[in-house]
Amino acid sequence: MQSAAADAPLPGRVRRGPGMPFEMEDVEDGEDGGGRVRRFGNPPPTRRWWRPASKTGRVFLALGAIVVLGGLGTAAYLLRNALERDARFRIAGAANIQASGLTEVTRAEMLPVFGEDIGRNIFFVPLDARRRQLEDIPWIEHAAVMRLLPDQIRVSVVERKPVAFTRLGQQSGLVDANGVLLSMSAAGMAQHHYSFPVLTGIDRGDPAPSRKARMALYQRLMSDLDSTGQHYSEQISEIDLTDPEDARVLMPEQGADILAHFGDDRFLERYQRYKAHIAEWRQQYPHLAAVDLRYDQQVVLQMASGKETSDDTGGVNGAGGATEAKPPAGDPAPAAKQSAKPKAGDDGSSAARKKAAEEKKKHSEAKRTALEETRQNAAHAGRPARSGSEGQ
Repeated sequence: MQSAAADAPLPGRVRRGPGMPFEMEDVEDGEDGGGRVRRFGNPPPTRRWWRPASKTGRVFLALGAIVVLGGLGTAAYLLRNALERDARFRIAGAANIQASGLTEVTRAEMLPVFGEDIGRNIFFVPLDARRRQLEDIPWIEHAAVMRLLPDQIRVSVVERKPVAFTRLGQQSGLVDANGVLLSMSAAGMAQHHYSFPVLTGIDRGDPAPSRKARMALYQRLMSDLDSTGQHYSEQISEIDLTDPEDARVLMPEQGADILAHFGDDRFLERYQRYKAHIAEWRQQYPHLAAVDLRYDQQVVLQMASGKETSDDTGGVNGAGGATEAKPPAGDPAPAAKQSAKPKAGDDGSSAARKKAAEEKKKHSEAKRTALEETRQNAAHAGRPARSGSEGQ
């Protein structure tokens, strides 16, 4: 009997197979004697609390939402009109525009950017557009423009820092690390006492990336020369950056200026090699005009008359006998190669020698005249002029 009772199905369930319950309706007796059907399984879905049960209620809910949204839009419109017409938020004049960080840029140069905002409501000033207009001024590198309630505009600028002089024809100017050309009056230069090398090969017509690449070469050169703390860069007076892969430095020497090709790397090593042997080279070649230091085992020496020789720097004393110049493969070869020691009679006659001397003198005078003009401009601007004996 106990076994039969244990196997009997629970009320409301009927076994349809071994271990397979089947749900069915279970009838319970109510107080009135009637039966109430209780269903087993998932409960019926519940309605969201905010959603009316009837169609009429849903219509009223939609109308209420429309009224609320319309009220918010109307309030925003009225607030906008009130702010626009409120005299407290109008920019009355230039005195309402504050500026900080101005050194080289004057307020007179900055204020035209905000000319059309005078009398305008402060909330309707396009801040991003004004920032871009300020950064179009050459001396301004970064600018920030913000509202200061109720009626003030605050401007904060970061100005560019010049790193070198530039020479464009007969005019001198300044340039920053990104190649942006800057103009400054002679009085302003005198006030700052700038002492920079003079750069050539940077033109206003060049694209900005090209000028930036040339200035990157200049920055590496100056940084490498000063890396030991001896400030070799102070002895450089002029650098030609026409070729962004070859920094051509005008090195001042006794009675003449030597053009040194430093390439685009290993500047300190090449500078030290130049200084170690320049006296010997000039003694051996009195008409030396240029030195190409871009090769590892030799240097190419160019005379004022256009002749070129090479000097092997691999000897014990650092400068062996002169040999014919043979640059490594892949390097641009000089236009004409001649032996290091010109043979007797190469000049043809005394008249030829005299002509060569005159050409050299004219070339040296022209170069000195151009450099002297730049030095005079720098001297008027407060930059101490450097003579050839002082290392310029």
